[in-house]
Amino acid sequence: MSLTLCNVHLTPNPEKTLYVSTPLLKQLNLSGKKQIRLRLGKTSVPTAIKPIKKSGKHLYITAGLRSQFRIPKGGSVYVLNEVEGGIHIGPLIGIMSDSSNRTSTSPFGGRTSFIKQILRTGNKKAFVFAFTPRDIDWQKENVYAYFLNDAGNWVRRTVPLPDVVYNRLPSRKAEISSNMSQLRERFNRKQIPYFNWSFFNKSDVYELLEDEMEANQHVPESITNPSPDMIKEMLDRHQFVYYKPTAGSLGIGIYRLTYLPKKGYFARYTTNGKNILLRFKQFSSLIRTLEARHGRNLRDYVVQQGVRLVEIDGCPIDFRFHMHKDGDNNWVVVGIGAKKAGKGSVTTHVKNGGQLMTPQQALERAFGTRAKEVLEQAKVTAIDLAEAIERNHPHLLGELGFDIGIDRNEQVWMFEANAKPGRSIFNHPLLRDEGQSSVEHILDHCLYLSHFRRGDNM
Repeated sequence: MSLTLCNVHLTPNPEKTLYVSTPLLKQLNLSGKKQIRLRLGKTSVPTAIKPIKKSGKHLYITAGLRSQFRIPKGGSVYVLNEVEGGIHIGPLIGIMSDSSNRTSTSPFGGRTSFIKQILRTGNKKAFVFAFTPRDIDWQKENVYAYFLNDAGNWVRRTVPLPDVVYNRLPSRKAEISSNMSQLRERFNRKQIPYFNWSFFNKSDVYELLEDEMEANQHVPESITNPSPDMIKEMLDRHQFVYYKPTAGSLGIGIYRLTYLPKKGYFARYTTNGKNILLRFKQFSSLIRTLEARHGRNLRDYVVQQGVRLVEIDGCPIDFRFHMHKDGDNNWVVVGIGAKKAGKGSVTTHVKNGGQLMTPQQALERAFGTRAKEVLEQAKVTAIDLAEAIERNHPHLLGELGFDIGIDRNEQVWMFEANAKPGRSIFNHPLLRDEGQSSVEHILDHCLYLSHFRRGDNM
């Protein structure tokens, strides 16, 4: 099996013929062949094949052939000869997203610039397009896709179902719909790798890790749908806990609950950009307030052990670890952002007054000369956690975001895992290279999943 990078040319010739330069014919072991199957994505067509005397590796796809074979454009892409004697051009990579605020210039709302970055980077080696679930025609097995032209503008092309799908749907609500469940299963039946499957709830992560003894040492004690008695017992043992929604994000709806003997119970939270601190003499008064705000059964919440994180200027810091599978199917740490909490804030989110820093800036202030060693140990732990989650998850994972804390004893804690992590850490001027590396890892893993990798044995 041979994989090589070649130049694809689209010609106006009306013949239904594939012309191949002599060096590429030899590379693909097609010398002497008169007819082959030509594949793009999940579509393949039979075609006559003719050699053309030209140096270098070139494919010429005629207009006649393109009437059956919907190749979106020419350019530099991979070509793979298959076991049965055909050739596979591509890969054809689909980035799936959507937006309620779509416009003609921003069809994916706030994710448009990120998706453009993926397409610009990927178009040097593959056919990369974006699409929404509505763009799929399952009967015809094609997609009305968004491509970028050379000027950076959107153009629409109809292409076959892709070789691999990277899922960046932004809505939790949409993902739990029956339509989305059906869509995922259809990709499965077509044997189209699809990652990441869906958002995590906080309870999902705890369940995935409950039998992983090593990994579980880094997860704070957590109880889903706790009773008032459970909350009180955890407060008695840990002095402070976090009470947060299982499907929450961006720090919305999180409480820090504290018990100080002789002083009472305290609840700290953020609402409408303001940090609120309430004091209660009795635990029952604290619970009545939570029930009034979130319902008497306190369902869809998690109570989690509080951890004394290292601090800068009296403010705790935690870290976002952005993880990717690479082109060899290994987990790697691609980007790390340190977040310093705002004064009086429950969380370190920038929207709540937090400050984004590089991990070196934060750890050198917290640990001095040990900063590098502490960071390397945290990276090792993050990879172990990603591998443990993947072992227990039934579907393909290719990207994870961990909210990591480090306490004063250098113990590493994982508070949350996100299957579709945000990218705000890459806004820091010193982390933009990591943002580009993240995009390249996404594409490398797509190449791996679609078998367009050197040395891959399919």
